[in-house]
Amino acid sequence: MQLVIAEKPSVARSIAEVLGATDKKNGYLEGNGYIVSWCVGHLVELAQPDAYGEQYGKWSYDNLPILPTTWKYMVKEDTKSQYQVLYQLMKDDRVDTVICATDAGREGELIFRLTYKMAECKKATKRLWISSMEERAIKDGFDHLRPGSDYDHLYMAAIGRQQADWLVGLNGTRLFTVLYGGKMLKVGRVQTPTLAMLVDRETMILNFVKEKYYTTHLDMNGLDVATKRIDDKSQAETIMQNCQNKQACIAKVIKEEKTIAPPKLYDLTSLQRDANRLFGFTAKQTLEYTQSLYEKKLVTYPRTDSQYLTDDMEENVAAVIKAIQSELQFAKAFTLCPDIKRVMNSKKVSDHHAIIPTVEILKVELSALPTAENKILSLVANRLLCGTGAKYFYEKTSIEVDCEGNIFGASGKVVKDFGWKGLDDAFRSAFVIKEEKEPDAEAKSLPDIYEGMVFEQVTSKMLEHDTTPPKHFTEDSLLSAMERAGAEDMGEEVERKGLGTPATRADIIEKLVKDGFVKREKKQMIPTDDGMKLITILPDIIKSPKLTADWENELTLVSRGELSLTTYMNGIETMVQDLVKTYHEVCDENKKMFSVDQKPLGKCPKCGGDILKGKYGPYCSKKCGMNVGRAMGATLSDDELITLLNGKKLLMQGLRGRSGKVYAAYLIPKGIEDFTYVKDGKEITGSQFKFEMKFPKKKVAKKNSQVVGQ
Repeated sequence: MQLVIAEKPSVARSIAEVLGATDKKNGYLEGNGYIVSWCVGHLVELAQPDAYGEQYGKWSYDNLPILPTTWKYMVKEDTKSQYQVLYQLMKDDRVDTVICATDAGREGELIFRLTYKMAECKKATKRLWISSMEERAIKDGFDHLRPGSDYDHLYMAAIGRQQADWLVGLNGTRLFTVLYGGKMLKVGRVQTPTLAMLVDRETMILNFVKEKYYTTHLDMNGLDVATKRIDDKSQAETIMQNCQNKQACIAKVIKEEKTIAPPKLYDLTSLQRDANRLFGFTAKQTLEYTQSLYEKKLVTYPRTDSQYLTDDMEENVAAVIKAIQSELQFAKAFTLCPDIKRVMNSKKVSDHHAIIPTVEILKVELSALPTAENKILSLVANRLLCGTGAKYFYEKTSIEVDCEGNIFGASGKVVKDFGWKGLDDAFRSAFVIKEEKEPDAEAKSLPDIYEGMVFEQVTSKMLEHDTTPPKHFTEDSLLSAMERAGAEDMGEEVERKGLGTPATRADIIEKLVKDGFVKREKKQMIPTDDGMKLITILPDIIKSPKLTADWENELTLVSRGELSLTTYMNGIETMVQDLVKTYHEVCDENKKMFSVDQKPLGKCPKCGGDILKGKYGPYCSKKCGMNVGRAMGATLSDDELITLLNGKKLLMQGLRGRSGKVYAAYLIPKGIEDFTYVKDGKEITGSQFKFEMKFPKKKVAKKNSQVVGQ
């Protein structure tokens, strides 16, 4: 019997359906010679620092750097039950082969391998590598399973990425946090240079000094022509005065036939950028919506950095295009002659091809999809139609005008064939998309003119302009900058250029927001004061995109077997050691850079110390062991905690009994009590609130809590 391990339950169910494993069990499905189970993301993770020694439980400069000689792993607490299911299945005597069916990429490989190794499984492995959850793709994938060992180098690259991130992130975060005190200063291989780009842009905006410049214009019977930028106001005024009511002559007329090629298909980053610009979705939201569509079999694998299809997909793509035109209203009015070969190039496809819809869209009621998913599906479908559509063709006319020896110019265009832009306009109209764009100076058409044509008594005017500061990053432009950052330092063969990967960039942005270093203001991404200060104190080696560029170059070599993991990690460890040696003290004034004056929530009922709000919840400033963050297993809000610290009773909703039943009760504080329990072999002790509990006589409104005074 073969054990198939997918990355998510929904994917496992789709695979099981194709394989005929329809007998539902606890944590897996079985049948037809297969057992199909799943991970829940990462089941196994790197152990915490204190696993390498009790001294590392304390944040201290003297304990840095932390450089494990043998890496330790642990099963994640919140997914331990599913790990136990997989552990038992891998030990099952009926199973002779384990098939890795996690997402076909670096992280998917890591999720499977760590689970397999933690279970100390020795059974033969095979690899399923697919880009679509369609039945046809799954069957084809199982017909062409490859030995698991074919992906050993990919696994080594994944391990290298994970361990390097741990070393740099953990040591860097602890180093600068203990040096400066106060707020936790998170440092990361990708998030720090990303924050640096935001800070650099903000600095440019804050330091921007507005400058004046001028243009002189002529009105020639309604035709407006203008000089190029003039920085000297008196020069612009002189030209205006010299040309007023004078004769102007068309000195040159240049007509050019221009085309704009269809856009490339979507990889994840370009999809996230367009979804942010057109619909206002965050990068994380776009990934979630697209992942959901993938699991519903309606689009192909989303975590891709390729914008092309493989050379063997022409027949399938033709069927997809036909399905799109049948199902999506905005495409029905067009007669399509798709040039599919334009978007096919196997040499430019890495782990997965570009994101496109599947023919499964014929089998579902698209209007029943959640609105956001419908928009993403339509966006992906539109890009496939545009990408295989005809070129946008127009004629551009440029003119030069001479007036008293001064040269003026204008340009315009006439569209000859809207091509793919006609499809795009129909899509935008269907979704009422009004995108803010820079004005197109060539959008107007010019009147019939010819060289030597003369205009008498022209009127002139001078316009004053201001230079404008750089724009704040939006998530669209930030993703673009992350994708391009450090690319000039990378080799031509590097598949993943820039900061992070398409699959991780959304999480990096969310972390920066969550940690308080970046804030969203409408679509703009703006660094906070703490974000600005953090980049000020960090060394260039951490915040430069070149560091990530170098690492991605080397990880590519590791994934190809051209560089050993040991050599790669030696370089990372040396960098971390040098960092700790170089940065070892900070003057007293700078230590206060990140300090925050906090108003206490109240006094600790155990020791009388101030109760302060920390990153991970409220705590006693004297660290006496009093647990003030929870009551009866429920997390307390600030207002609820203040009520209990003041000795008042609290009506709590959502309390859960041992049977799992949810109930509400009045909690009346009656002092404190000690507690003891064992976790991971260690005894945990502390103190907590002691309560008298009373149940309300009447049914209360459904809200989290209600404070009731005595």
